[in-house]
Amino acid sequence: MSELKFSAERFNQMPLVGIIRNISPEAIQQILPLYLEAGFTTIEITMNTPGVDAMIAQALEQYSDRLNVGAGTVCNTQDLKKALAAGAQFIVTPIIDKKVIRACAEQNIPIFPGAYTPTEIYRAWSLGATMVKVYPATALGPEYIKDVKAPLNQIKLMPTGGVNLANLASFLKAGADGFGIGSQLFDKKMIQEEDWQALKAHFEAFAKQYRAARNQ
Repeated sequence: MSELKFSAERFNQMPLVGIIRNISPEAIQQILPLYLEAGFTTIEITMNTPGVDAMIAQALEQYSDRLNVGAGTVCNTQDLKKALAAGAQFIVTPIIDKKVIRACAEQNIPIFPGAYTPTEIYRAWSLGATMVKVYPATALGPEYIKDVKAPLNQIKLMPTGGVNLANLASFLKAGADGFGIGSQLFDKKMIQEEDWQALKAHFEAFAKQYRAARNQ
């Protein structure tokens, strides 16, 4: 398990969690410096990405002074052990697993469990979630975040799935505390074509959009 701790201060500067899934280690080596230059501070590598253990360890080895590195798609305690052994500083799940949430809360490891309904969201929070990942947010949209926040304003919400440049500001205005962004941020075509300049500009557009929305 990593002795390097998650930096909440770093996360709060730019609470957008980039989700890396099925991207090659070679591509990640190209992507991470651009990601950091654009102002991002937190990255999630999913457990179903081939070579995830080495990717997490390498990202921390190179960028632990600037980057929070976590593991995503953690579905059970076996996944959790593997993620922590690799050095993951925070954990993201697609579902509510009581044992995973409790284990993280007991060890002071930030945990972002996936939930959908108000009942699931409240349960995840009650079990010790740092922030609840509202997933999939694609069909729900910003209004759903606003509706949930009305009675449950103490719960921190991180919509994931369907967050893009066009609706990022609306999600923030609706009360989102963070964002999980995968394919909308890591543009598949740009990565396949190794168009790193275009990808950097794409990252910068997201960072700029978030900062502008936050300052409104």
